[in-house]
Amino acid sequence: MTIAAPHAPHSTFRAFRNYNYRLYWSGQVVSVTGTWMQRIAQDWLVLRLTDSPLALGLISAVQFTPILLFSLFGGVFADRMPKVRLLTVTQSVMAVQSLVFAILVSTHLIELWQIFILTAVLGTASAMDVPTRQAFVMEMVGPDDVPNAVALNSIQFNVARILGPALGGFAISVFDVAGCLYINTVSFAFVIAALFLMRQREFYAVPARATGKVLQQLAGGIRYALTTRDIAVIVIVLGIVGAFGYNFTVMLPLVAKYSLGSGPGGFGLLTSAMGVGSVLSGLFIARAERPRISRLFIGGAGLTLLLFVLGFSTTWWLALPVAAALGVFSIVFQTTANTRLQLLAPPQMRGRIMSIYQLLFAGTTPIGGTFVGLLADKQGVGPAIVVAAALCVLGLGAGLAYLRFGPRPAPEHEEDAPAASPPSALNEPPAAASQ
Repeated sequence: MTIAAPHAPHSTFRAFRNYNYRLYWSGQVVSVTGTWMQRIAQDWLVLRLTDSPLALGLISAVQFTPILLFSLFGGVFADRMPKVRLLTVTQSVMAVQSLVFAILVSTHLIELWQIFILTAVLGTASAMDVPTRQAFVMEMVGPDDVPNAVALNSIQFNVARILGPALGGFAISVFDVAGCLYINTVSFAFVIAALFLMRQREFYAVPARATGKVLQQLAGGIRYALTTRDIAVIVIVLGIVGAFGYNFTVMLPLVAKYSLGSGPGGFGLLTSAMGVGSVLSGLFIARAERPRISRLFIGGAGLTLLLFVLGFSTTWWLALPVAAALGVFSIVFQTTANTRLQLLAPPQMRGRIMSIYQLLFAGTTPIGGTFVGLLADKQGVGPAIVVAAALCVLGLGAGLAYLRFGPRPAPEHEEDAPAASPPSALNEPPAAASQ
């Protein structure tokens, strides 16, 4: 049995002392970069086939709708199955999806209806994959390093978000769309290999696998989240701010085109500015200790205020720093919510709790994105963003009200939790526990 290194509270990259996490993070940064390359190739292909913004919007909705429908079930299976095995299956499904997509494009057989089906497959696999990945962090690094690992994951995602579209555009120009898709297929090999190479003896205490009826377990996870005050506060705030404040993929292109009178280059510039702010914020958060609830509200308040300013941004000198600052506060808000839920969730229920996080953070994208898009079409881009910001204010207010007047939490807080448990051997599986 291997014991983790002593706790290094101020090390930006301290979670990398865990061998399994180093492997996984390295594989993921390659795979997620490939996924962003596919996203660019897919959008370009849809526009080339249809010349229709509506078709592009429908493809996005098809990709995110399975997360809305199935992510809670993904959390149940994350609690019922070994996470390495489940992640190997979901990553393999995504790799096959990318390969089939690439073959159809390279043989000139691709049609729009096929893209809809392939996108739905990707969305469904993601609904199972993401809650499992979120819950898997604790088993790779232990509770002491979870705050750092969540911050490093946000850096990984945003580095991939900056590199992926740029590499995707280059790959399309050199290898066309099919070549970009083949590159993404290969990128999945890195994370699958990382899963196979992990050392089982170095996983931290793995919870007993939950057993019982799937629907009962799903309901039990929701009931626990809504009746546990510290978790319910995050659910309330994340449910509203996640739906209406995190639709940057809708807001930024609208601001670039209609508020700033620019084109795709302007959209790319705003996205890059936000990505840089996100990476810098992630590096800062990575050095922090376990987050308190106040940091969630600070991040949410900063995000909301900046959305108000973005709604009135009609010049580049204002829009660019606002986009960068949005990246900063969005990561503060997101990592705080994620980390607190990781630490507050009972081990045997962590998959279900993190599936609720995924549902509220990404699954509500079709709802909020459609709302902002329709309102922008009727009232204009600026007023639409301001209304979205006002709804975020309501979400923060509802969370504060519940925090003030809701039921008192149990006497033991996560700040008082014991130090990280040592890794435990997976070749001695615990007995299955019923919920």
